[in-house]
Amino acid sequence: MSPDTSLQFFQCDPAAANGQPLPAAAGILGMSSLHSPAQELPWPVQQLRMPLLGGAKQLHEYWHSAATCRRGRFHDIHFSVSDELLYGVVELAEGHGSDTGTALQLAAERAYRQLFALLQAEGFPHLWRVWNYVPRINEVEHGLERYRQFNIGRHEAFADFARPVDSSPAACALGVVDGPLSIAFLAARQAPRCIENPRQTSAFAYPRQYGPRSPTFTRAALASSGRHDILFISGTASIVGHGTVHLGDVVAQTRETMANIRVLLEQAQQLAPTAGYSLAGLDYRVYIRHAADYPTVRAALEQLIGPGIRAVYVQADVCRSDLLVEVEAHGIARRAASAAAD
Repeated sequence: MSPDTSLQFFQCDPAAANGQPLPAAAGILGMSSLHSPAQELPWPVQQLRMPLLGGAKQLHEYWHSAATCRRGRFHDIHFSVSDELLYGVVELAEGHGSDTGTALQLAAERAYRQLFALLQAEGFPHLWRVWNYVPRINEVEHGLERYRQFNIGRHEAFADFARPVDSSPAACALGVVDGPLSIAFLAARQAPRCIENPRQTSAFAYPRQYGPRSPTFTRAALASSGRHDILFISGTASIVGHGTVHLGDVVAQTRETMANIRVLLEQAQQLAPTAGYSLAGLDYRVYIRHAADYPTVRAALEQLIGPGIRAVYVQADVCRSDLLVEVEAHGIARRAASAAAD
């Protein structure tokens, strides 16, 4: 049997006196931080420039490997590598536009070009998960919404590196008030299994009414790491087909969002029937456009999933201006010993 290099996930509230131990530093691939760490850290950190809701002040989320990690820099990317996994963060300030694109479009294209070049150089060809945070995502500049500008830049990099859009990673794209374009990503040597939602048009097949280039992500991805199966559910919202439904109704949008996640779970259970994925067993990040909707959204989710839901609630803009809430999730399931053996 191979050594256990499984991907693991930890959450830590530094302000809580709960004695929760941190993962071993040598195996930390990277982290997302909803509060700036007190000191510079050796592993990549994605700063989430969005307010936590519900009274929490700060939160750190760690991706960890049982294997020792190597750290490195590649152009603007800070990354960590274990035997099987690569985690990186790139943050780019927008420069100036040109005849070939807006400032945001060019920044997105540059970030993804660097990302793909790094994966080639390190031998980790398969993207599993990407987290994109875009300043002022719903604003219109140069006659085009900024999220659509971002999609053009991302798509151009995918095309230049001959990356097929129908095997894209699980991903999200949310809006922050200010700061750089921030992208974190997790890649591996082994391809994930992409999952689409039969209730929804695949994002990469959206009609042109949503912009010159479609978003480039899959609805969910199922991957294997060491002795575990990992399910990544992309940012999911109240969309049926390709259209937003329940305009202006945050409760109905929350329920529709969870209906979509439930379908993705059903698809994952067909691919990994022994994993035992369930709504109550996932870890969630919930993005809410209006902070005042937090109690309502939380109550709706607790009614649907249970009061023990493991969720982090933040205020952020969603990629469509008519969407009030977006939910992403992941689940890690240990495989039976016989399935994990070489």
